[in-house]
Amino acid sequence: MIVAMTRRVTFSSGHRFWYAHLSDEENRNLFPGWGSPYNHGHNYTLDVTVEGRVNPETGMVVNIKDVDAVLKTNIVPQFAQKSINDEVPYFKDHAPSLENMMPYLWREIEAAGLPREVKMTNLRLEELANFYGEYDGMKTTITRIYEFAAAHRLHVSALSDEKNFELFGKCNNVAGHGHNYVLEVTVGGNLDEKTGMICSINDVDAAVNREVVDRYDHKNFNCDIPEFEGRPTTSESIAETIFQRLDGKIPANLERIRLWETARSAFEVCKK
Repeated sequence: MIVAMTRRVTFSSGHRFWYAHLSDEENRNLFPGWGSPYNHGHNYTLDVTVEGRVNPETGMVVNIKDVDAVLKTNIVPQFAQKSINDEVPYFKDHAPSLENMMPYLWREIEAAGLPREVKMTNLRLEELANFYGEYDGMKTTITRIYEFAAAHRLHVSALSDEKNFELFGKCNNVAGHGHNYVLEVTVGGNLDEKTGMICSINDVDAAVNREVVDRYDHKNFNCDIPEFEGRPTTSESIAETIFQRLDGKIPANLERIRLWETARSAFEVCKK
C-alpha cells in the first residue's frame, strides 16, 4: 500500500515581469497589466507531496524532519526575503512565473536529495489566495479562484411535492436558498518561452467573468438563467454547465473546474 504525505513551507519574495534587454513598450506589451521595472512581493506557500510505503518499524512513510532538512535548508533560503529576478540566477533570464518556478523548484528538490524511501509526486505553489499552480514533474497547471453568490431551489417538476421533499428536504423550500459559491478554474498547456506563462491570467479572468461570474452572480438559477430552465439546479448540474460554458473559451486547455457550494461540499468536472 502506498501512502502520500504533503509537507508545507512558506517564504516571502519579490519579483517583476520585466526584461532589461527589452524596451518599456515591448515589456508592457509582453506582460499586459503586469509589466513593471519595479518589484512586487508575494507570500508564497509551497506544498511538496511525496509517497512511499509505511515503514512497519517506525509507522512512517518518511521522517518529516528529513523532508524539512531538504526544503528548509536547500529551497526556502534561495527565495526567502529575496528578489527572485536578481538573486536567483536562473531567473535572471527566465520570467519568475508560477509556471517557471515550479519546475525549477522540482529540479532543486531532486538535486538536494529527498530520502530514498519516497518519491516526489506533486508540487503546489500558491502565489495569491486566489491563484496557485501545480506540477507533477511533467504537467503544469495553474488555477484561478472566483466567487459568486446565487440562489436556487432543488425541485424536479416531474415529481410530486412529497417526493421532492423526501429527496431534497429543506433545500426544496419554495422560497429557495442561496450560496456563496467558490469556483476553481484549472488550465494547462505549453509555456510561452518569453512570458513563462501558459496564458495570460487576464484572459482567463475575462472568460470566466463573462461566461460564469457576471452571468450567475446575484441571480436565481431556477428563474434567471435560461440554460437551467426545466432542469434540476443541483451543484452537479451547475458544475457540468460551467465546464461546458468555459471549454474552448479560454486561450489554454481547460483541465478542471471545481465548484464549492459550501465549505463541506465540492463538485469537480475534469477533461477526460
